[in-house]
Amino acid sequence: MERALAVVQAELGIIPADAAATIEREATAEKIDLPELRRHTRVVGYPILPLLQQVRASSPPDVARYLHWGATTQDIMDTGLALIVARALDRIDVLVRALGDALAAQAAEHRATVMAGRTHAQPAVPISFGAKLAVYLAELARHVERLRAVRARVAVVQLFGAAGTAAALGPESRELRRLLAARLSLGIVDIPWHTARDSLAETAFALAAAAATCGKLAREVIELSRPEIGEVREVGGHHRGASSTMPQKANPIESEAIVGLSVLAAQQVPALLAAMHAGHERAAGEWQVEWDAIPIVAAAAGGALAAAVRLVEGLQVFPERMRANLELEGGTIMAEALMMAAAPLIGHGPAHDLVYRASAAARAEAKPLAEIARRDLEPGLLSALPPLEELLDPSRYLGETDAIVTAALELWR
Repeated sequence: MERALAVVQAELGIIPADAAATIEREATAEKIDLPELRRHTRVVGYPILPLLQQVRASSPPDVARYLHWGATTQDIMDTGLALIVARALDRIDVLVRALGDALAAQAAEHRATVMAGRTHAQPAVPISFGAKLAVYLAELARHVERLRAVRARVAVVQLFGAAGTAAALGPESRELRRLLAARLSLGIVDIPWHTARDSLAETAFALAAAAATCGKLAREVIELSRPEIGEVREVGGHHRGASSTMPQKANPIESEAIVGLSVLAAQQVPALLAAMHAGHERAAGEWQVEWDAIPIVAAAAGGALAAAVRLVEGLQVFPERMRANLELEGGTIMAEALMMAAAPLIGHGPAHDLVYRASAAARAEAKPLAEIARRDLEPGLLSALPPLEELLDPSRYLGETDAIVTAALELWR
Protein backbone atom coordinates (compact mmCIF):
# COMPACT_ATOMS: atom_id res chain seq x y z
CA MET A 1 0.00 0.00 0.00
CA GLU A 2 2.78 2.44 0.93
CA ARG A 3 4.70 1.66 -2.26
CA ALA A 4 1.61 1.98 -4.47
CA LEU A 5 0.63 5.25 -2.79
CA ALA A 6 4.02 6.77 -3.53
CA VAL A 7 4.01 5.62 -7.17
CA VAL A 8 0.55 7.02 -7.83
CA GLN A 9 1.34 10.29 -6.06
CA ALA A 10 4.38 10.65 -8.33
CA GLU A 11 2.18 10.07 -11.39
CA LEU A 12 0.04 13.00 -10.26
CA GLY A 13 3.05 15.19 -9.47
CA ILE A 14 2.31 15.24 -5.75
CA ILE A 15 5.76 13.89 -4.85
CA PRO A 16 8.92 13.70 -6.99
CA ALA A 17 9.22 10.67 -9.26
CA ASP A 18 12.72 9.80 -8.00
CA ALA A 19 11.42 9.82 -4.42
CA ALA A 20 8.63 7.43 -5.39
CA ALA A 21 11.15 5.15 -7.10
CA THR A 22 13.27 5.13 -3.95
CA ILE A 23 10.25 4.35 -1.77
CA GLU A 24 9.21 1.56 -4.12
CA ARG A 25 12.72 0.08 -3.84
CA GLU A 26 13.22 0.57 -0.10
CA ALA A 27 9.79 -0.08 1.45
CA THR A 28 9.91 -3.89 1.47
CA ALA A 29 8.85 -6.47 4.02
CA GLU A 30 12.35 -7.98 4.04
CA LYS A 31 13.68 -4.85 5.75
CA ILE A 32 11.25 -5.05 8.67
CA ASP A 33 12.42 -6.41 12.01
CA LEU A 34 9.19 -8.04 13.17
CA PRO A 35 10.09 -8.53 16.88
CA GLU A 36 11.13 -4.87 17.01
CA LEU A 37 7.95 -3.86 15.20
CA ARG A 38 5.91 -5.77 17.76
CA ARG A 39 7.66 -4.11 20.69
CA HIS A 40 7.04 -0.61 19.34
CA THR A 41 3.49 -1.46 18.28
CA ARG A 42 2.69 -2.23 21.90
CA VAL A 43 3.92 1.25 22.82
CA VAL A 44 2.14 3.12 20.02
CA GLY A 45 -0.93 0.89 19.87
CA TYR A 46 -0.76 0.47 16.08
CA PRO A 47 1.95 -0.88 13.78
CA ILE A 48 2.18 1.80 11.09
CA LEU A 49 4.22 4.49 12.86
CA PRO A 50 6.92 2.00 13.96
CA LEU A 51 6.78 0.43 10.48
CA LEU A 52 7.47 3.80 8.89
CA GLN A 53 10.27 4.50 11.38
CA GLN A 54 12.03 1.28 10.40
CA VAL A 55 11.75 2.00 6.67
CA ARG A 56 12.95 5.58 7.09
CA ALA A 57 15.86 4.57 9.31
CA SER A 58 17.35 2.26 6.69
CA SER A 59 16.58 4.36 3.60
CA PRO A 60 17.84 7.50 1.82
CA PRO A 61 16.44 10.94 2.83
CA ASP A 62 13.84 10.95 0.05
CA VAL A 63 12.03 8.10 1.78
CA ALA A 64 11.83 9.96 5.07
CA ARG A 65 10.58 13.09 3.30
CA TYR A 66 7.79 11.64 1.17
CA LEU A 67 6.81 8.22 2.56
CA HIS A 68 3.18 8.04 3.80
CA TRP A 69 2.36 11.47 2.31
CA GLY A 70 -1.10 12.61 3.51
CA ALA A 71 -2.22 9.15 4.64
CA THR A 72 -3.25 7.98 8.09
CA THR A 73 -2.59 4.70 9.88
CA GLN A 74 -6.01 3.26 9.19
CA ASP A 75 -5.77 4.10 5.49
CA ILE A 76 -2.77 1.80 5.25
CA MET A 77 -4.14 -0.95 7.49
CA ASP A 78 -7.61 -0.99 5.95
CA THR A 79 -6.31 -1.09 2.39
CA GLY A 80 -3.92 -3.86 3.40
CA LEU A 81 -6.85 -5.66 4.98
CA ALA A 82 -8.86 -5.23 1.79
CA LEU A 83 -6.06 -6.84 -0.21
CA ILE A 84 -5.80 -9.77 2.19
CA VAL A 85 -9.56 -10.31 2.51
CA ALA A 86 -9.91 -10.26 -1.28
CA ARG A 87 -7.33 -13.04 -1.58
CA ALA A 88 -9.00 -14.98 1.23
CA LEU A 89 -12.41 -14.71 -0.44
CA ASP A 90 -10.92 -15.86 -3.73
CA ARG A 91 -9.60 -18.96 -1.95
CA ILE A 92 -12.96 -19.49 -0.23
CA ASP A 93 -14.68 -19.24 -3.61
CA VAL A 94 -12.47 -22.05 -4.94
CA LEU A 95 -13.32 -24.22 -1.92
CA VAL A 96 -17.07 -23.56 -2.12
CA ARG A 97 -17.07 -24.48 -5.79
CA ALA A 98 -15.06 -27.65 -5.10
CA LEU A 99 -17.55 -28.66 -2.41
CA GLY A 100 -20.48 -27.90 -4.69
CA ASP A 101 -18.98 -29.97 -7.48
CA ALA A 102 -18.48 -32.89 -5.10
CA LEU A 103 -22.06 -32.62 -3.81
CA ALA A 104 -23.41 -32.34 -7.36
CA ALA A 105 -21.65 -35.55 -8.35
CA GLN A 106 -23.05 -37.41 -5.34
CA ALA A 107 -26.55 -35.97 -5.86
CA ALA A 108 -26.58 -37.05 -9.51
CA GLU A 109 -25.34 -40.54 -8.64
CA HIS A 110 -27.92 -41.01 -5.87
CA ARG A 111 -30.92 -39.19 -7.32
CA ALA A 112 -32.91 -42.45 -7.11
CA THR A 113 -31.28 -43.94 -3.98
CA VAL A 114 -34.27 -44.29 -1.67
CA MET A 115 -33.85 -43.61 2.04
CA ALA A 116 -35.87 -42.50 5.02
CA GLY A 117 -36.60 -38.82 5.30
CA ARG A 118 -36.50 -37.86 8.96
CA THR A 119 -38.33 -35.13 10.85
CA HIS A 120 -37.72 -34.56 14.56
CA ALA A 121 -35.03 -37.26 14.10
CA GLN A 122 -37.78 -39.83 13.43
CA PRO A 123 -38.71 -41.59 10.16
CA ALA A 124 -41.14 -39.43 8.18
CA VAL A 125 -41.62 -40.33 4.48
CA PRO A 126 -39.24 -41.73 1.85
CA ILE A 127 -36.86 -39.38 0.09
CA SER A 128 -33.83 -39.94 -2.10
CA PHE A 129 -30.28 -39.38 -0.91
CA GLY A 130 -29.77 -37.21 -3.99
CA ALA A 131 -32.67 -34.98 -2.97
CA LYS A 132 -31.17 -34.59 0.50
CA LEU A 133 -27.88 -33.44 -1.03
CA ALA A 134 -29.73 -31.15 -3.45
CA VAL A 135 -30.78 -28.99 -0.49
CA TYR A 136 -27.13 -28.50 0.46
CA LEU A 137 -26.20 -27.79 -3.14
CA ALA A 138 -28.77 -25.01 -3.43
CA GLU A 139 -27.53 -23.55 -0.15
CA LEU A 140 -23.97 -23.51 -1.49
CA ALA A 141 -25.11 -21.76 -4.65
CA ARG A 142 -26.50 -18.97 -2.48
CA HIS A 143 -23.22 -18.82 -0.58
CA VAL A 144 -21.36 -18.27 -3.86
CA GLU A 145 -23.62 -15.30 -4.59
CA ARG A 146 -23.19 -13.86 -1.09
CA LEU A 147 -19.42 -14.25 -1.07
CA ARG A 148 -18.95 -12.67 -4.48
CA ALA A 149 -21.28 -9.80 -3.63
CA VAL A 150 -19.53 -9.04 -0.36
CA ARG A 151 -16.10 -9.23 -2.02
CA ALA A 152 -17.09 -6.30 -4.22
CA ARG A 153 -18.04 -4.29 -1.13
CA VAL A 154 -15.11 -5.16 1.10
CA ALA A 155 -12.21 -5.18 -1.38
CA VAL A 156 -12.00 -1.39 -1.71
CA VAL A 157 -9.33 1.25 -1.11
CA GLN A 158 -9.34 3.30 2.08
CA LEU A 159 -7.59 6.67 1.60
CA PHE A 160 -9.24 9.58 3.35
CA GLY A 161 -6.67 10.83 5.86
CA ALA A 162 -6.91 11.70 9.52
CA ALA A 163 -10.66 12.20 10.07
CA GLY A 164 -11.99 11.12 6.69
CA THR A 165 -11.87 14.47 4.89
CA ALA A 166 -8.80 13.75 2.71
CA ALA A 167 -7.64 17.31 3.39
CA ALA A 168 -3.97 16.35 3.71
CA LEU A 169 -4.08 14.51 0.39
CA GLY A 170 -4.71 17.70 -1.54
CA PRO A 171 -7.09 18.68 -4.35
CA GLU A 172 -6.37 15.52 -6.38
CA SER A 173 -7.40 13.14 -3.61
CA ARG A 174 -10.27 11.59 -5.62
CA GLU A 175 -8.08 10.94 -8.65
CA LEU A 176 -5.41 9.60 -6.30
CA ARG A 177 -7.85 7.03 -4.90
CA ARG A 178 -8.95 6.06 -8.40
CA LEU A 179 -5.40 5.43 -9.63
CA LEU A 180 -4.46 3.66 -6.39
CA ALA A 181 -7.46 1.34 -6.65
CA ALA A 182 -6.56 0.48 -10.23
CA ARG A 183 -2.95 -0.22 -9.31
CA LEU A 184 -3.96 -2.51 -6.40
CA SER A 185 -6.87 -4.16 -8.30
CA LEU A 186 -9.32 -2.97 -5.65
CA GLY A 187 -12.64 -1.21 -5.86
CA ILE A 188 -13.09 2.49 -5.22
CA VAL A 189 -15.42 4.40 -2.90
CA ASP A 190 -15.66 8.13 -2.28
CA ILE A 191 -16.96 7.92 1.28
CA PRO A 192 -14.62 6.99 4.15
CA TRP A 193 -15.22 3.70 5.99
CA HIS A 194 -12.90 4.20 8.95
CA THR A 195 -15.83 3.56 11.30
CA ALA A 196 -18.28 2.08 8.79
CA ARG A 197 -17.49 -1.60 9.32
CA ASP A 198 -20.71 -3.16 8.03
CA SER A 199 -19.01 -4.73 5.01
CA LEU A 200 -16.53 -6.51 7.25
CA ALA A 201 -19.33 -7.78 9.49
CA GLU A 202 -21.17 -8.92 6.36
CA THR A 203 -18.04 -10.69 5.19
CA ALA A 204 -17.82 -12.50 8.51
CA PHE A 205 -21.44 -13.57 8.22
CA ALA A 206 -20.95 -14.86 4.67
CA LEU A 207 -17.91 -16.85 5.76
CA ALA A 208 -19.57 -18.18 8.90
CA ALA A 209 -22.72 -19.10 6.97
CA ALA A 210 -20.69 -21.15 4.49
CA ALA A 211 -18.98 -22.86 7.42
CA ALA A 212 -22.37 -23.46 9.06
CA THR A 213 -23.58 -25.34 5.98
CA CYS A 214 -20.49 -27.51 6.27
CA GLY A 215 -21.20 -28.04 9.96
CA LYS A 216 -24.77 -29.10 9.27
CA LEU A 217 -23.60 -31.53 6.60
CA ALA A 218 -21.00 -32.96 8.98
CA ARG A 219 -23.56 -33.45 11.74
CA GLU A 220 -25.76 -35.40 9.33
CA VAL A 221 -22.84 -37.64 8.44
CA ILE A 222 -22.14 -38.20 12.13
CA GLU A 223 -25.78 -39.18 12.71
CA LEU A 224 -26.20 -41.34 9.61
CA SER A 225 -22.91 -43.16 10.24
CA ARG A 226 -23.99 -44.40 13.68
CA PRO A 227 -23.88 -48.23 13.46
CA GLU A 228 -27.58 -48.53 14.30
CA ILE A 229 -28.31 -46.39 11.22
CA GLY A 230 -25.26 -47.15 9.08
CA GLU A 231 -26.34 -45.38 5.89
CA VAL A 232 -23.09 -43.50 5.20
CA ARG A 233 -19.53 -43.51 6.48
CA GLU A 234 -16.44 -41.39 6.13
CA VAL A 235 -13.58 -42.71 4.02
CA GLY A 236 -11.64 -45.39 5.89
CA GLY A 237 -7.94 -45.92 6.51
CA HIS A 238 -5.48 -47.46 8.93
CA HIS A 239 -6.02 -45.91 12.38
CA ARG A 240 -8.40 -43.34 10.89
CA GLY A 241 -10.62 -42.21 13.77
CA ALA A 242 -8.97 -44.75 16.07
CA SER A 243 -9.12 -44.71 19.86
CA SER A 244 -6.17 -45.14 22.20
CA THR A 245 -8.15 -47.63 24.32
CA MET A 246 -11.06 -48.99 22.24
CA PRO A 247 -9.62 -50.94 19.28
CA GLN A 248 -12.96 -51.17 17.45
CA LYS A 249 -13.32 -47.42 17.09
CA ALA A 250 -13.59 -45.63 13.72
CA ASN A 251 -14.77 -42.18 14.77
CA PRO A 252 -16.05 -39.65 12.18
CA ILE A 253 -13.06 -37.40 12.74
CA GLU A 254 -13.34 -35.33 9.56
CA SER A 255 -16.93 -34.47 10.43
CA GLU A 256 -15.98 -33.65 14.01
CA ALA A 257 -13.33 -31.18 12.83
CA ILE A 258 -15.85 -29.53 10.52
CA VAL A 259 -18.39 -29.12 13.32
CA GLY A 260 -15.75 -27.53 15.55
CA LEU A 261 -14.56 -25.13 12.86
CA SER A 262 -18.11 -24.11 11.96
CA VAL A 263 -18.83 -23.25 15.61
CA LEU A 264 -15.60 -21.25 15.83
CA ALA A 265 -16.50 -19.30 12.69
CA ALA A 266 -20.00 -18.53 13.95
CA GLN A 267 -18.69 -17.11 17.21
CA GLN A 268 -16.81 -14.32 15.41
CA VAL A 269 -19.92 -12.77 13.86
CA PRO A 270 -21.31 -11.25 17.09
CA ALA A 271 -17.87 -9.78 17.83
CA LEU A 272 -17.74 -8.06 14.44
CA LEU A 273 -21.29 -6.80 14.81
CA ALA A 274 -20.23 -5.27 18.12
CA ALA A 275 -17.21 -3.71 16.40
CA MET A 276 -19.65 -1.77 14.22
CA HIS A 277 -20.40 0.40 17.28
CA ALA A 278 -17.24 2.44 16.64
CA GLY A 279 -18.21 6.09 16.97
CA HIS A 280 -17.12 9.49 15.74
CA GLU A 281 -14.50 9.34 12.98
CA ARG A 282 -12.21 6.71 14.49
CA ALA A 283 -12.79 3.71 16.74
CA ALA A 284 -11.70 3.60 20.36
CA GLY A 285 -11.15 -0.12 20.86
CA GLU A 286 -13.76 -1.61 18.54
CA TRP A 287 -11.32 -1.69 15.60
CA GLN A 288 -8.98 -4.01 17.49
CA VAL A 289 -11.72 -6.67 17.61
CA GLU A 290 -11.25 -7.17 13.87
CA TRP A 291 -7.56 -7.97 14.19
CA ASP A 292 -8.35 -11.38 15.69
CA ALA A 293 -11.93 -12.01 14.58
CA ILE A 294 -11.40 -11.62 10.83
CA PRO A 295 -8.41 -13.98 10.57
CA ILE A 296 -10.20 -16.50 12.78
CA VAL A 297 -13.45 -16.52 10.79
CA ALA A 298 -11.60 -16.71 7.47
CA ALA A 299 -9.33 -19.54 8.61
CA ALA A 300 -12.15 -21.47 10.28
CA ALA A 301 -14.40 -21.17 7.25
CA GLY A 302 -11.60 -22.19 4.92
CA GLY A 303 -10.76 -25.16 7.11
CA ALA A 304 -14.39 -26.26 7.34
CA LEU A 305 -14.84 -26.02 3.56
CA ALA A 306 -11.59 -27.85 2.75
CA ALA A 307 -12.49 -30.65 5.16
CA ALA A 308 -16.04 -30.82 3.77
CA VAL A 309 -14.63 -31.31 0.26
CA ARG A 310 -12.60 -34.27 1.52
CA LEU A 311 -15.62 -35.60 3.40
CA VAL A 312 -17.98 -35.55 0.43
CA GLU A 313 -15.45 -36.78 -2.12
CA GLY A 314 -14.64 -39.79 0.06
CA LEU A 315 -18.12 -40.43 1.43
CA GLN A 316 -19.21 -44.07 1.47
CA VAL A 317 -22.93 -44.53 0.79
CA PHE A 318 -24.80 -47.77 1.59
CA PRO A 319 -28.07 -47.92 -0.40
CA GLU A 320 -28.91 -51.40 0.88
CA ARG A 321 -28.82 -50.15 4.47
CA MET A 322 -30.97 -47.17 3.51
CA ARG A 323 -33.50 -49.53 1.98
CA ALA A 324 -33.46 -51.81 5.03
CA ASN A 325 -34.08 -48.88 7.36
CA LEU A 326 -37.26 -48.08 5.42
CA GLU A 327 -38.71 -51.33 6.76
CA LEU A 328 -38.19 -50.45 10.42
CA GLU A 329 -41.35 -50.45 12.55
CA GLY A 330 -43.13 -52.51 9.96
CA GLY A 331 -42.62 -50.03 7.13
CA THR A 332 -44.84 -47.45 8.84
CA ILE A 333 -42.84 -44.79 7.01
CA MET A 334 -45.45 -45.40 4.27
CA ALA A 335 -48.35 -44.44 6.56
CA GLU A 336 -48.90 -41.11 4.82
CA ALA A 337 -49.15 -42.82 1.44
CA LEU A 338 -51.82 -45.18 2.78
CA MET A 339 -53.69 -42.30 4.41
CA MET A 340 -53.65 -40.16 1.25
CA ALA A 341 -54.95 -43.09 -0.79
CA ALA A 342 -57.81 -43.67 1.67
CA ALA A 343 -58.67 -39.99 2.17
CA PRO A 344 -60.64 -39.50 -1.10
CA LEU A 345 -62.77 -42.52 -0.15
CA ILE A 346 -63.54 -41.81 3.53
CA GLY A 347 -62.25 -38.26 4.20
CA HIS A 348 -58.90 -37.02 5.45
CA GLY A 349 -59.71 -37.07 9.18
CA PRO A 350 -61.13 -40.61 9.28
CA ALA A 351 -58.26 -41.82 7.06
CA HIS A 352 -55.72 -40.27 9.43
CA ASP A 353 -57.34 -41.94 12.46
CA LEU A 354 -57.56 -45.29 10.69
CA VAL A 355 -53.91 -45.33 9.59
CA TYR A 356 -52.78 -43.95 12.96
CA ARG A 357 -54.33 -47.00 14.67
CA ALA A 358 -52.86 -49.34 12.08
CA SER A 359 -49.38 -47.85 12.55
CA ALA A 360 -49.61 -48.16 16.32
CA ALA A 361 -50.63 -51.79 15.94
CA ALA A 362 -47.76 -52.47 13.54
CA ARG A 363 -45.26 -51.11 16.07
CA ALA A 364 -46.85 -52.84 19.06
CA GLU A 365 -47.17 -56.20 17.36
CA ALA A 366 -43.93 -55.96 15.36
CA LYS A 367 -45.80 -56.72 12.17
CA PRO A 368 -45.67 -55.07 8.71
CA LEU A 369 -48.10 -52.22 8.10
CA ALA A 370 -49.37 -54.07 5.03
CA GLU A 371 -50.31 -57.08 7.15
CA ILE A 372 -52.16 -54.92 9.69
CA ALA A 373 -53.95 -53.09 6.87
CA ARG A 374 -55.15 -56.32 5.31
CA ARG A 375 -56.40 -57.47 8.68
CA ASP A 376 -58.01 -54.29 10.02
CA LEU A 377 -59.25 -52.27 7.05
CA GLU A 378 -62.82 -52.83 5.93
CA PRO A 379 -62.94 -55.12 2.90
CA GLY A 380 -64.74 -52.52 0.81
CA LEU A 381 -62.10 -49.88 1.50
CA LEU A 382 -59.29 -52.34 1.01
CA SER A 383 -60.62 -53.43 -2.37
CA ALA A 384 -60.98 -49.81 -3.49
CA LEU A 385 -57.34 -49.04 -2.77
CA PRO A 386 -54.47 -49.77 -5.15
CA PRO A 387 -52.65 -53.05 -4.43
CA LEU A 388 -50.85 -52.65 -1.09
CA GLU A 389 -47.53 -53.89 -2.44
CA GLU A 390 -47.57 -50.94 -4.86
CA LEU A 391 -49.12 -48.43 -2.48
CA LEU A 392 -46.57 -49.17 0.25
CA ASP A 393 -43.53 -49.30 -2.01
CA PRO A 394 -41.21 -46.43 -0.92
CA SER A 395 -39.76 -46.04 -4.42
CA ARG A 396 -43.25 -45.13 -5.69
CA TYR A 397 -43.73 -42.34 -3.14
CA LEU A 398 -40.87 -39.97 -3.89
CA GLY A 399 -42.88 -37.02 -5.18
CA GLU A 400 -40.70 -34.37 -6.81
CA THR A 401 -37.37 -35.76 -5.65
CA ASP A 402 -36.07 -36.34 -9.16
CA ALA A 403 -37.10 -32.84 -10.24
CA ILE A 404 -35.53 -31.39 -7.08
CA VAL A 405 -32.18 -32.99 -7.92
CA THR A 406 -32.41 -31.73 -11.50
CA ALA A 407 -33.23 -28.21 -10.34
CA ALA A 408 -30.32 -28.17 -7.90
CA LEU A 409 -27.90 -29.42 -10.54
CA GLU A 410 -29.08 -26.78 -13.01
CA LEU A 411 -28.81 -24.06 -10.33
CA TRP A 412 -25.26 -25.18 -9.53
CA ARG A 413 -24.24 -25.23 -13.18
